Amino acid sequence: MALNQTLDRVTQNIIERSAPTRDAYLARMKDAASKGPARAHLSCSGQAHAYAAAGEDQAQLAEGQTGHLGIVTTYNDMLSAHQPFETYPDQIRAAVRAVGGTAQVAGGVPAMCDGVTQGEPGMELSLFSRDVIALAASVALSHNTFDASVYLGVCDKIVPGLVIAAQAFGHLPAVFLPAGPMTSGLANDEKAKVRQKFAAGEVGRAELMAAEMAAYHGPGTCTFYGTANTNQMLMEFMGLHLPGASFVNPGTPLRDALTTAGAQRALSLSALGNNYTPVADILDEKAFVNGIVGLNATGGSTNLLIHLVAMARAGGIVLDWHDFAELSAVTPLLARVYPNGLADVNHFHAAGGLGYMIGQLLDAGLLHDDTKTVAGEGLENYRQEPKLDGDGGVVWERGAGESLNDKILRPASDPFQPTGGLSRLFGNLGTGVMKISAVAPEHRIVEAPVRVFEDQDAVKAAFKAGEMTGDVIVVVRYQGPKANGMPELHSLTPLLSIMQGRGQKVALVTDGRMSGASGKVPAAIHVCPEAVDGGAISKLRDGDILRVDAEAGVLEILTEGVLERPQAPCDLSANQHGLGRELFATFRQTVGSADTGATIFGR
Repeated sequence: MALNQTLDRVTQNIIERSAPTRDAYLARMKDAASKGPARAHLSCSGQAHAYAAAGEDQAQLAEGQTGHLGIVTTYNDMLSAHQPFETYPDQIRAAVRAVGGTAQVAGGVPAMCDGVTQGEPGMELSLFSRDVIALAASVALSHNTFDASVYLGVCDKIVPGLVIAAQAFGHLPAVFLPAGPMTSGLANDEKAKVRQKFAAGEVGRAELMAAEMAAYHGPGTCTFYGTANTNQMLMEFMGLHLPGASFVNPGTPLRDALTTAGAQRALSLSALGNNYTPVADILDEKAFVNGIVGLNATGGSTNLLIHLVAMARAGGIVLDWHDFAELSAVTPLLARVYPNGLADVNHFHAAGGLGYMIGQLLDAGLLHDDTKTVAGEGLENYRQEPKLDGDGGVVWERGAGESLNDKILRPASDPFQPTGGLSRLFGNLGTGVMKISAVAPEHRIVEAPVRVFEDQDAVKAAFKAGEMTGDVIVVVRYQGPKANGMPELHSLTPLLSIMQGRGQKVALVTDGRMSGASGKVPAAIHVCPEAVDGGAISKLRDGDILRVDAEAGVLEILTEGVLERPQAPCDLSANQHGLGRELFATFRQTVGSADTGATIFGR
């Protein structure tokens, strides 16, 4: 199938726009690669320090004749998705010894759980944790003793932070090793119903706690299709996972075999062999376009509209939200995974999963096949799915040729909807984005008076006081990265869903973020310019009329004279201290806008 013309045009636009910064980046990576194996420059004393605790690998490292793998881990057992990584270093060391190499943990980096901090002050550190992870991973690799690397990470800000760091060390090969999703527990839609009942006062905290524990019950990624699982999809579409690695459950023989294979594959890609494939060669403009297509085709998390921009810029590639919108317009929605449907990621994987989707999109001319990946040349490799061989290893076979459940996964010729799951909105209020894959068509256009709030607790108080009874667009401002770190406003989802269920026309407009799992209520988020920068959202008053139109991409103030008003003041002093927030003042002062990646690493 010939390449889709829009896909080709958008890609060429990105290549041309990025040429100056991309060329400079590639020149830096070429220079770093030219210096040869990383340990050659170290003094004897430096090498002795590096190998002092390497145990049985000490002598082999001192001889410097074999490949050395650096492990960057985000292990902690606060995150169910990361708890399995506790045993990975020993497994990786054994895997590379079996092929004559060595491995060391280069360093651990922080990883927080957004599910724990939703609605809490700690959520104001969440977005910034991505850049902290990138910085910490760079410190881990700064010893410059490795020929290749593996990254152990899964969740929301963690994979984007690790990708940013991997590109800073883009002369090194890298394989990302996931842990996989937890087995299915209480269905996500049943959990959501209990949350709504609790918000409405119909059940107590005991019933809520029982439902939550039944849903989040063991090791692995949460099973809904939020940011964490969107990250895993991206790592396959962009070629940093082994094919089919994303959604294999933890603690299974196949998961172990994939971890072993990934570690050995990373070492085989180093400059010491004949198959040198550094990260800088994999994450090119076409790889990022493939990632955006995957985001749209799966109805993935809106958080990636920030993260992909930041990830791309780390490699000198300049993405614009307009690129996402243009690709969404030609990308069919092929998956229905909660909150866009009733299935979870385990059901999605069983129905054919990413291998089937990638094959469908390749056949439709909607992916670049000529990209480099850790599995070899071409995305064609990712049609395959892993199987155990007779010796406990892994082999790849052709994946499902058809969907095994068309309520979850459909062919490109018969999609759930002809366009992707994301919409870019633009108007005199600014620019924002909306995840529409779970929003019913009758809810995608809302024109109503606004109620303006400056934190989500005030919204909850107004709801409990019975003030939110008519059609309304809830505006929550001063929630951008410069104001308070751009926390997710996920705790508003139950009450907004209740209002919509009562027949009210309702939408959310904010310069903040929503959870990657949000969906049924239309939410125009990431609004730029943010309120702190004097954006139009800072000038709204209760009763002003807004139009939010996800179909036409409109975000418009209909009340006259709003833009001539002064910016409404806001006291942000309460957001500056407590739970470490005072340590992030420099981040708030330095961070760029959401549409440029909300990153401290340049604009």
